[in-house]
Amino acid sequence: MTYTLPPLNALRAFEAAARHLSFKLAAHELHVTPAAVGQQVKALEARLGVQLFERLHKQLVLTAAGQAYLPGISDGFRRIADATSRLKPAGAVLLQLGVHGAFDLRRLDLAEFRSAHAEIGLRVLQPAGLHELVEGKVDVLIARGLGHHPGYRCDRIDEGSGLGDWLIAPEGTADCPEIVSFREWLRALSAKVSLGNRRPRLVGT
Repeated sequence: MTYTLPPLNALRAFEAAARHLSFKLAAHELHVTPAAVGQQVKALEARLGVQLFERLHKQLVLTAAGQAYLPGISDGFRRIADATSRLKPAGAVLLQLGVHGAFDLRRLDLAEFRSAHAEIGLRVLQPAGLHELVEGKVDVLIARGLGHHPGYRCDRIDEGSGLGDWLIAPEGTADCPEIVSFREWLRALSAKVSLGNRRPRLVGT
């Protein structure tokens, strides 16, 4: 069976905006800009041929079509999330890695990490930010910023000063075996590549 689906990013933007009745709050949840959410929703409306929101002054209101569409979309995402949460490699310790939206996952060689660490079931959530780390939705986070967060261990994974990409883990779990293995994986990558290579370099704590 072939499923006829709109782009999933557009559906996520619609579902988040419909729950919050706000492009701004949806953008905060999805770690994108409000303009990006608005563009995704507009593209979805064009594809479906129906208007999902009434855009009033400082207010977002679902149309009748939007109200009818939302429950099925929310239920679909909920079912996908539930099925994913139940999916865990047999005998593996689960490590949930959050990554900010602009980060290129190809830098991490995750397929090689999974092959080298069969005992760790690595799952990736992108986009993710400090909100997901604080709420426990991820165990460790690659975030963009200055890397100074009380109560968290922060290791920079690129060179330079100022804003950068940081591996962030709660101090209470920063030394658990699966997080240590991932941190050492980043260090091993940095040892293998030269300055300027696209892979990360863990340069400090």
